[in-house]
Amino acid sequence: MKRTDLYKSLASKIDRNMKQAGTPDRFGQGTVLDRKEQRKLDQAKGLIPFAVKLDAELAEQLRTLAESSEGGINEVVDMLLRKGLAAGV
Repeated sequence: MKRTDLYKSLASKIDRNMKQAGTPDRFGQGTVLDRKEQRKLDQAKGLIPFAVKLDAELAEQLRTLAESSEGGINEVVDMLLRKGLAAGV
């Protein structure tokens, strides 16, 4: 291998490691879990990923509601879905 190829390989390895590392909380407070650990915790709680496509206006309303709530967007969506399903919608 050429010297430049070695450096390119090293740079791509570093870049890949940086992308896999999670983003720390604001100003580095709190603990950061990697993806595997987070996935295991979610599975233990019985959580599964569920992707949907929403209208931009509805998504913005969810974000604003999630900012005022301490649980985040996952908790807000969970609460709203449970209320809607209980109401028989």
